[in-house]
Amino acid sequence: MARIFSGIQPSGIPTLGNYLGAIRNWVPLQDEHECLWCVVDLHAITVWQEPAALARQTREMAAVLLACGIDPARHVLFVQSHVRAHAQLAWIFNCVARLGWLNRMTQFKDKAGKDREAVSAGLYVYPNLMAADILAYHATKVPVGDDQRQHLELANDIAQKFNHDYDAAFFPPIEPLILGPAARVMSLRDGTKKMSKSDPSDQSRINLNDDADTIALKIRRAKTDADPLPSEPEGLANRPEARNLVGIYAALTSTTPSAVLAEHGGKGFGAFKPLLADLLVSVLDPIARETDRLLADPAEIDATLRAGAARARAIADPIVAETERLVGFLPPR
Repeated sequence: MARIFSGIQPSGIPTLGNYLGAIRNWVPLQDEHECLWCVVDLHAITVWQEPAALARQTREMAAVLLACGIDPARHVLFVQSHVRAHAQLAWIFNCVARLGWLNRMTQFKDKAGKDREAVSAGLYVYPNLMAADILAYHATKVPVGDDQRQHLELANDIAQKFNHDYDAAFFPPIEPLILGPAARVMSLRDGTKKMSKSDPSDQSRINLNDDADTIALKIRRAKTDADPLPSEPEGLANRPEARNLVGIYAALTSTTPSAVLAEHGGKGFGAFKPLLADLLVSVLDPIARETDRLLADPAEIDATLRAGAARARAIADPIVAETERLVGFLPPR
């Protein structure tokens, strides 16, 4: 089976957008691939993190992944910093990658903004660490969104240059794993903005640990307009909030906005919102309950992550050791 690597930052309880855009799609991959799922805390500290919050959020993210269906018995779930091979290989890749390559990374420009001289060097070389995350396991497939495609291309450039420089067909090419159209979930308060954990208003998002009453209240308060739902998607033009709620319903039912409108066109939001809230609760309530159960026993989470890290090291350590041999490092005694 092809080996998949994917990582997610421990930036707090994921939102509905994180779930529909990524996490939900990971679960079926486990049936046909060898999967490594990583909570990437090394990436998280490219911007300052409060230490206690980082530790808490790392456990929370692991709990949510488990609650969503990530299977640590058949696959590998671990924390990035628990496997030193990531940092070891990232340094070698820092010396392989060229400054010109990194200067072209648009995501750094977006995150650094106008004050790029004040951001951490870690944020700048972030793509080299991402390449190490993948290539430390000789993973050949990575589920990616549009914002990570450029980083994946860079990872392949690094692998090719290493293979050329050291005359070894060692690192395999990486393929982006395209899982179909990603659900783009927007803010419940502003349909032109992406749903985000960083939004100061908790009413703008559905969190995966929200209870049924909270979900119902947020959907009831979600911004909409006075017009009923149209019968065709063209009728959602210039109606971003309506388009967002229809898109969420379609994603949750694994159907299309056209199908949703064919069934619900003509209804006002007073009728549609309760249906959407009930649907959200039916999907998310089991996740929230299992997340709460797991977080009540952090020792269980830690044991799962330790076991995953041991399995990850068993794969990565020999690969990184061979990388170091190819570079010319003396073997440790």
